[in-house]
Amino acid sequence: MTKYKKNGKKLGVLGGMGPAAAAEFLRQLAARCPAATDQEHPVVYMIGDCEIPDRSTAIFGKGESPAPVLQARLQQLCAMGADILAVPCNTAHYFIDDFRDDLPRPLVHIIEETVLAAQRLNPEGAWMLSTHGTRASGLYQKYADKHGYILYLPNDEQAEKAQQAILHVKAGELALAGAVTKELVEELWRARDLPVMTACTELPLGYAASGLPLEREVSSIGALVDACIGLLYDEVKQA
Repeated sequence: MTKYKKNGKKLGVLGGMGPAAAAEFLRQLAARCPAATDQEHPVVYMIGDCEIPDRSTAIFGKGESPAPVLQARLQQLCAMGADILAVPCNTAHYFIDDFRDDLPRPLVHIIEETVLAAQRLNPEGAWMLSTHGTRASGLYQKYADKHGYILYLPNDEQAEKAQQAILHVKAGELALAGAVTKELVEELWRARDLPVMTACTELPLGYAASGLPLEREVSSIGALVDACIGLLYDEVKQA
């Protein structure tokens, strides 16, 4: 029998991109931690900065870069006492990758963890749904190539539906997000029957509202949560 005990490391979470995605990350973290009491949960420091400039817009060169504030907020979390960093926003990692090595604490990389989770679920590949910015950045393609994994991208019209689902979640319109996600995913499955990577942290919320089978989804939020838990707890083997 294997038990788990928290190792005392503190988690720093940079949220606000968007607010519902960060709240869902914290909800799943609390639900999945191997804890039976308050004290067995990890200490979490969080900054919810909803004023960070839009990531996708900046990737396309049409707005202010979020890089300086992302770096400043992550440094702030380290100063607060965080031992491990997590950012529940896929597109933000386009900018974080430029200064990740300069951070004083390790960052759990949501994109790499999502690719690895997809590879474990289905080694033959997966569909990738994301923001336009993440799609254009090539981030997922880069980490998929690193691990020898095949990604299948929706066409431009389908990518726009994914973007609409994301915007519905940001606006609190979960029923609409679910309807758009259901239509899109069923269309993709008719073309190729593969799991779907919800590679934007709003999309797991849209997928959850769609009524589609949860075992066919690789959630970027879930992948980040699982990776963080793996670093916050140690196995304690018992006879």
